Amino acid sequence: MPGRIVKEDIEKVREAADLYDVVSASVTLQHAGSNAWKGLCPFHDEKTPSFNVNVATNHWKCFGCGLGGDVFEFVQRSEGIEFPEAVQYLADRYRIELHYDQSAHMADQTRRGTTRSRLLEANAAAQKFFMSQLMTKEALPARQLLGGRTFTQADCERFGCGYAPRGWDELTRHLASKGFTNQEMIDAGLARANQRGGVYDYFRGRATWPIRDTTGQVIGFGARKLYDDDTNPGKYINTADTALYHKNRVLYGIDLAKTSIAQKRQVVVVEGYTDVMACHLAGVTNAVATCGTAFGEEHAKIIRRLISDNSLNNYKFVGPTQGSGVVFTFDGDAAGQKAALRAFQLDTAFLTQTFVAIARENLDPCDLRIQYGDEAVRELIAGKQHLVEWIVRTSIARFDTQYVAGRVGAMKAVAPIIAQIRDISLLEGYAQDAAREIGVDIREMREEVYHARRSAGVRNEDAFAPNRQYASSGSGSSVLNAPDFTGPLDRVSLERFNAERVNYYEMHADDSVFTAEQQMLCVLVQIPWALDAAAFAQMTEATFTIPVFRDLYRAVLVAGGLPDAGTSPAQWVDRLAQAGGPLVAPALDALAVMQLPIPVEDDSVSSARASQGAAMGGAPVPSAAQREFAAQVASRLLDGDMMRGIAALRVQMNKTTDGTQKLALLQQITALEKRRADAGAGQMR
Repeated sequence: MPGRIVKEDIEKVREAADLYDVVSASVTLQHAGSNAWKGLCPFHDEKTPSFNVNVATNHWKCFGCGLGGDVFEFVQRSEGIEFPEAVQYLADRYRIELHYDQSAHMADQTRRGTTRSRLLEANAAAQKFFMSQLMTKEALPARQLLGGRTFTQADCERFGCGYAPRGWDELTRHLASKGFTNQEMIDAGLARANQRGGVYDYFRGRATWPIRDTTGQVIGFGARKLYDDDTNPGKYINTADTALYHKNRVLYGIDLAKTSIAQKRQVVVVEGYTDVMACHLAGVTNAVATCGTAFGEEHAKIIRRLISDNSLNNYKFVGPTQGSGVVFTFDGDAAGQKAALRAFQLDTAFLTQTFVAIARENLDPCDLRIQYGDEAVRELIAGKQHLVEWIVRTSIARFDTQYVAGRVGAMKAVAPIIAQIRDISLLEGYAQDAAREIGVDIREMREEVYHARRSAGVRNEDAFAPNRQYASSGSGSSVLNAPDFTGPLDRVSLERFNAERVNYYEMHADDSVFTAEQQMLCVLVQIPWALDAAAFAQMTEATFTIPVFRDLYRAVLVAGGLPDAGTSPAQWVDRLAQAGGPLVAPALDALAVMQLPIPVEDDSVSSARASQGAAMGGAPVPSAAQREFAAQVASRLLDGDMMRGIAALRVQMNKTTDGTQKLALLQQITALEKRRADAGAGQMR
C-alpha cells in the first residue's frame, strides 16, 4: 500500500459502506425497530441475540461481549486485519478508488507486511494459473482423477478445479511476472523460502481446489496427491494458516452454498472436496466440507449464524423445525462413529438440530453418486437420523441385550452419553427411549443417567424456555424487543432494559437521573437534528451528573455543537468518536445502537425521509415522533437540572445569616421555579 489513504477517500468509503450488507454476510440479522437490527454476535458464542446494528449511524455494538464500533471496526475484527486493510477491503467491495499520501509513513507501511488486498490478488492469480494448467498434457492424471468421478470439464470449471505443475517454481515464476514479490507469495501460503533466499512452489504435481470465503474471494487452496514420488506424504494438503486463511474457520463450498443454507436453514457437512461437488451436482446445494481438519466449534459458529431460525418467536430453541438443521455424512465404520462423537461434544443449541446420514455400503457422497446416481445422494440426505439417537442406538448395538449382563452393559454405556445432553427438557425423553430399546426399567435408566450427570457436573439448560427478548410481530416475522413503544409501560420497560445492559458505567445515581441523561445522549448521538437548538443551548456540563455522559457532552461541544443538515448520521458519530477519544468509545458505541422508545415508521415513509435528507445534504429529516421524543427528553433533563439547582440554593439560603444574601438567593430560587413552571406549561401545550 503506497502511503497513507487520504482522509477524503476514507470518508467516501464510510458513506458508501452499508453496515447491514457487510454484517449480514456472516450474521443473520432480524429487524428490531427503526434502523435497528439484532443477531447472534460473531465474536463470541451466544444463544440469545445481543449484537445490535444501527444502519443510520453505521455502528454496531454487542451488549454481551462489549465489542462495538463502526463498519471499519467490524471488518477489522471479522477479517483479522488492520484499519488501512479494512478501508481497502471495503473500497474494493464498493468500487471506490483510493488515493494515497505518498510521503506518509512509508517505512511503517512496509513493516505491516503484505496487505489483505495483495494476498487476495495473489490467490486470484494463482487460481487462474492452476485452472489454465488443467488442460495441459502434464495434467492428464488430474483430469483422469476428476473424470473418474464423473465430473465433466464444465463441472470442473464451475468449481474451479485446477492443476499445480510438478516443477518447483512454475507458479512462483508466473506470479513474479505479474509483479508479486517473494514475500507476498510466502505470506499468501503459495510458496516456501529456500536456503538460497529464493522461493519454491508449495503446491506441486497435484489437483487443486480453490477455497473461498462467503463473498467468493479465493483465500486458500486444497490439493490432492497424484504421483507416488510426491515428497509431501499427505494425500490432501491445504494452505497453511495465513492472514486470510484459518483452517478452523473455513468451509469449502460456503460461497456456493450460503444462499441455499439460509433458505433451507439446513447445511450438509461432507468430508471432501469431491463430495461437495457431487452433492451440488446432485441438487444438494447446501453442502460444505471442512478443510484438512475435524469439524469443530468455530465451524459450528459459522453454521449456527447461517441457519439461525427464530420462527418459533417465544422460544430460544432453533431446531429441529421441519427440514432445518445440520446433517453430517459420516461413514458408518469406527472412524465415522468417532467423528460423530466429536460432533456430539458441541453445545446443546447445535446438538438439538444435528443429524447424521449414513449411505448404503458406507459410501461417501461422491462414490454413492458414481454407483447409484444423483437420486441416491438426495435420498441419503432425506433419510437422515438424529445424531443423539444414532449414537445411542449404535452404542446399544454393541451389546447382546437378550442377556442381563448385556442389558446392564448397554445401560452403563449409554447413560453417560445421555447425561451429557445439557438440555434438561430432552433428557427424560432420551432416557425413556433408551430404556425401551435396551429392555430395562425406566427408573433404573433414569437413576444411572442422573448419577452420570452429577459426576460429570453437566449444567442444566432448557432450549424450550420462553425467550422474552422475542415478540411476535403479528405478521409471521420475528421482531425483537417489541419496537412499537406507544404505551407508558412499554417505554419504562425499554428504559430499564437499556439501563441494565450497559457496561460503561456502574450506576450510583438515582435510576431516573441515569435514564434521563442516557436518553439525552442517545438523542445527541443518533438524532441530534430532532433536538431544538434553544433546548440544547440551555444545557451545560453541570446538567450532566454522570461522568461518562458529561464527557460525551463535552465531545458534542468539541465537535461543534449540534450538526448541520449537511452531516450524515455516520459522519456525526465518527466526529464524536474523534472528539471524545478512546475513553468514551464504549459508551458511544452503545448509545449509537441503543433502541429509543419511538414508534416504528412504515419503511416507505422512513426511506422517503432519508432520501429527502440525503438530497438536502446528508442528514435525515426528523420525524414528528422523533422531534416530540427529543423535546420530552430535553425537558425531563433540564427539569432535573433546575430541581437540583433549586435544592442547592435552598441549602445555601438556610445556611446564611445575611438578610441581603438570603433575599438574593430567594430571588434566584423564585426565578428558577418560574422558569421550571413555564417549561412545564410549554410541554403541556
